[in-house]
Amino acid sequence: MPVTAAEYSALAGFRSALRRFLHFSAAAAGAAGLAPAQHQALLAIKAFGGVPGMAVGELADRLDRRPNSTVGLVDRLVRRRLVRRVADPADRRRVRVRLTAAGERLLGTLSAAHRDELRRLGPELRRLLRRLG
Repeated sequence: MPVTAAEYSALAGFRSALRRFLHFSAAAAGAAGLAPAQHQALLAIKAFGGVPGMAVGELADRLDRRPNSTVGLVDRLVRRRLVRRVADPADRRRVRVRLTAAGERLLGTLSAAHRDELRRLGPELRRLLRRLG
């Protein structure tokens, strides 16, 4: 089925709204002294379910990054004291990454701002999605 003019318009509007959100997110992370990838890593670690902490390989998968570049990302977060490495309780050879109290506080502030921005953009996003439904 061909795409209609209204659907093209909705798709363009949706992409524009997503770009505005991503721009907001990058600016908020930057204002907090983080690169966007660092913010994404903190959020992925916090949101990870199951065993406390997250293995670097799991984090790499969540961020769609190579494990070696994720190790560098974790190293930078460790230096900033936003995360720490801990031994996996089930396998002491394996290392997990956990947020520190400072990482929790910083992520809490950023997440509240992101939640508020999504609440602001939500009606527009829902309207555009309905036009595609």
